[in-house]
Amino acid sequence: MRHIYPAGASGLLMLLIFTAALTTACGVIHRTPVDQQATADPVEAVNKLEKEMALARQKDFPVLSPDMFAKAEAAYLKAKTDVEQGVSAPDSAAAIYTARDYLQTAEKNVKLAHDLIPEVIESRRMARIAGAVKMVKDYENIERKFVDLTRGIEYNNISYTKRNAPEVKNAYRKLEMRAIKTEAIGEVRGILKKAEEDEIIQYAPESFAQARKMLSETDAFISAHPYAKEEMLKMAKEDLFMAHRAISIADQCKGIRNMTPEEIALYIEDTLAGFTQKLGAQDMRDQKFYIQVDNIEKSIESLHADNLFMTEKIKTLRDENKDMKADYEQRIAELNRQIAMLEGHSQVEQAEKENVLAKSQASEDQQAALQEFDQIFTEIQRYFNKNEAEVFKKGNQVVIRLKDMHFPAGQATIMPENYLLLSKVRRAIRNFGEPMLLIEGHTDCTGTPELNKHLSQQRADAVREYLIAGQTLPADKIIALGFGPERPLASNETEEGRARNRRIDLIITPSPSAPAHP
Repeated sequence: MRHIYPAGASGLLMLLIFTAALTTACGVIHRTPVDQQATADPVEAVNKLEKEMALARQKDFPVLSPDMFAKAEAAYLKAKTDVEQGVSAPDSAAAIYTARDYLQTAEKNVKLAHDLIPEVIESRRMARIAGAVKMVKDYENIERKFVDLTRGIEYNNISYTKRNAPEVKNAYRKLEMRAIKTEAIGEVRGILKKAEEDEIIQYAPESFAQARKMLSETDAFISAHPYAKEEMLKMAKEDLFMAHRAISIADQCKGIRNMTPEEIALYIEDTLAGFTQKLGAQDMRDQKFYIQVDNIEKSIESLHADNLFMTEKIKTLRDENKDMKADYEQRIAELNRQIAMLEGHSQVEQAEKENVLAKSQASEDQQAALQEFDQIFTEIQRYFNKNEAEVFKKGNQVVIRLKDMHFPAGQATIMPENYLLLSKVRRAIRNFGEPMLLIEGHTDCTGTPELNKHLSQQRADAVREYLIAGQTLPADKIIALGFGPERPLASNETEEGRARNRRIDLIITPSPSAPAHP
């Protein structure tokens, strides 16, 4: 049928058709308005975006909205590179806005995923906690199906997501059960079997009997309560701990089997005396062992209390300084107004004068902050020797690259040998008051990417928990992310390169309003 349109409407209709065609072809027309904050201070804007990207990774955006997050990350990396290379503020601001635009879209997709497939997301989380990522082929197969579900949400194919969600949920659930029995309980069985083969059970029979009893109880519990996920995981971890403990006790017993009672007593005394000396506590070797132990415990409690007191005192002083500065600025402003009135200036003149003074004060404050930042950075560099860490500036951030942070192979346990290094890290962080801290875990490319990423996340989490436990920063000020082998510093073709790529990076972003303190 031939359509006849009213005169004067054809131009408007063609414009609408052309607009619709553009929208259909491009999906979305992205406009890039002027981002005033990013234009005024692109470094601060990129830092803020970096935090948003880190939080998004922490909330599993890369798998819950994979394509949108990938676009957001690409735009963020471009903005970061632009700022580092001194690209003009409007251009870097455009990249920042684009990244945030994609990130907001990804956030909507993630929220929708939590609404549509919450049970699948929870099954995946529990499977990962149980160690399912170590069952590489099976896990990767299910993970691909999971990403297909979330892509269905991204591209509005909700029917596909709903139809296939139960299958993926059950697959994760089965893998979780296998992981618990194979990885956790299976490892305990392997430890106990090797102990029998090496004939070391005889040195700690009660400890091994206790480990076997706990293993048997856990196995029975899993079979009887297949849905009590939290409890079975807790029991499996306790079993593994007790098996390692039995081995350790057997080794100790084997080591002292030929010692006389006096030699054993002297060995214990030397151990306790070493702790006492390091704590600066009173030498109490002339007392019974339980008194020496009590002496050590009370000394540790005293040091912990002193640490808490100093932390609170520093926080109080920081708050008082902030209040004094605000009061000081308010009094200066009032004096300026009074001077203007005495001089007979008009309100317009006074407003202009205050504006000039405010700009001058802001410039002075910024210069003072930069000088203070440089002073603190120089001081922090002195904390670490060249073998412990590399400390460098990245914009208005300080990066501490821990070169001497070592974990047992395939594990995320912080060993005592790292405590001194981490105490220096705590001291460095506290120079900035309460900054934002991003902890990045990195590995080499040995093994599968997913397994390496999981391990690097566990190690970053371990450092985060250590710093929180030591009251270095509040929990909401620390973000931990594992990148696995994604961001190498050197070639993985050599052992030296692989060693360099295995690292923990700490990125400190000072709060603009928080004064630093020594």
